[in-house]
Amino acid sequence: MTVPHYASALVWFRRDLRDFDHAALFLALKTSRRVHCAFVFDREILAALRPDDRRVDFIWHSVVELAGSLASRGGALIVRHAVARDAIPQLAAELGVAAVHANHDYEPASRDRDAHVAGRLAAHGIAFHTAKDHVIFERDEVLSQAGTPFSVFTPYKNAWLKTLTPFHVKAYPVDAYAGALAPPVKDIATEVPPLGAIGFRPTHLAELGVVPGMTGGAALFADFLKRIGRYREARDFPAREGPSHLSVHLRFGTVSIRELAAQAHRLAMEPGGDGAATWLSELIWRDFYAQILWHHPRVTTTAFKTEYADLKFPGSMEHFTAWCDGRTGYPIVDAAMRQLNATGYMHNRLRMIAASFLVKDLLVDWRLGEKYFADTLIDFDLASNNGGWQWAASTGCDAQPYFRIFNPVTQSEKFDAAGTFIRRYVPEIAGLDAHEIHAPWNVPPAIQQMKGVVIGRDYPAPIVDHAVARAAALALFGRIRPPV
Repeated sequence: MTVPHYASALVWFRRDLRDFDHAALFLALKTSRRVHCAFVFDREILAALRPDDRRVDFIWHSVVELAGSLASRGGALIVRHAVARDAIPQLAAELGVAAVHANHDYEPASRDRDAHVAGRLAAHGIAFHTAKDHVIFERDEVLSQAGTPFSVFTPYKNAWLKTLTPFHVKAYPVDAYAGALAPPVKDIATEVPPLGAIGFRPTHLAELGVVPGMTGGAALFADFLKRIGRYREARDFPAREGPSHLSVHLRFGTVSIRELAAQAHRLAMEPGGDGAATWLSELIWRDFYAQILWHHPRVTTTAFKTEYADLKFPGSMEHFTAWCDGRTGYPIVDAAMRQLNATGYMHNRLRMIAASFLVKDLLVDWRLGEKYFADTLIDFDLASNNGGWQWAASTGCDAQPYFRIFNPVTQSEKFDAAGTFIRRYVPEIAGLDAHEIHAPWNVPPAIQQMKGVVIGRDYPAPIVDHAVARAAALALFGRIRPPV
């Protein structure tokens, strides 16, 4: 990317809350004599969130750390609580900068906001430069041999790996140019407003084991590298320490995707690198879903597979509420939903099980589940969340047919065989043995009484029969057979 040189510029931080290996910050520092930095708690986004939204708490702590880190380098972070599409052009004019730098955001609403900001800046003769930072490959960088975007993951992954070079994961040397950071400007406040002042309250992230900011991300990554070799075997078991737990840090950019991908790719090439290779595939899934959202923004409201766009789901709101509350009568599903509600996190295997159950067992529209995850997950990412839900619903980018339906009991028996995870989040059935806990309705009534786990009294009976629901799902989806 060729960027002109400027006397001064402004870097607008968004979902990239770090001051190392940062594309927009590097380009601004390299091409400007003086660089200001800003972050906006965007009222347009915050207005739709609950006061106890864990994401805002995470962002707030990360912004505080970012401000301190920039200050230690001689710079400053100007923080505003405002409408970003207005605040950034106003701040750029107030500072007298010649350019504003930011990193790409691929979500439709963000693209609209950025186009508005670019127009406002251009009207005042201020340039607007954006750079790739959130993914390794974006937009049209990985295409099929026909020059079209991929719609199936495995061919995309193969092309992604063939395209990758050391250049694509090389860190941006921010430190080499940090001397261009502008110190605080007189009469322009830089203090981070208290969380309460922007309408939110602490969510006790530390008690949930979540450490925000660059230090939190670095610590998690260092810990994960010690066990990445076991990732392939451990990742599907919610009671084991398998995942990296870096998803929220990737979402808000407190870690660098280039550093993560570089390490994973290097380790995958070494003997015994299966764990790293499997984790690298998860990072490639992020790129895949990001380019799907870029090329097909319609997926935010409708099915990727157009033949399913008008599919009517007959499931009830009563069943949807039971699913949300974790009282479906299926322990693995209920444990997953209770983990989500209690912590803002859900294990990836459980996301697939819970989503499949909502759509294929309860026949509830996937968009309702997608929105519930969007409102509740601390690591919510529009592209990945939408892609995952459409994958589970068989309406999205997937080569598998509509009749892939997870059996919640066999999934539970396979991935939480001892019932360890279930007992953690569904304590009312903790007294059941491992062979009983996955389908407690099958426990004889006398044993239920003896163990104090009476189905229908202490724990709900299943709200649907899986075999009957599976047949109904096959009938529903089978009315519309996608072309082979």
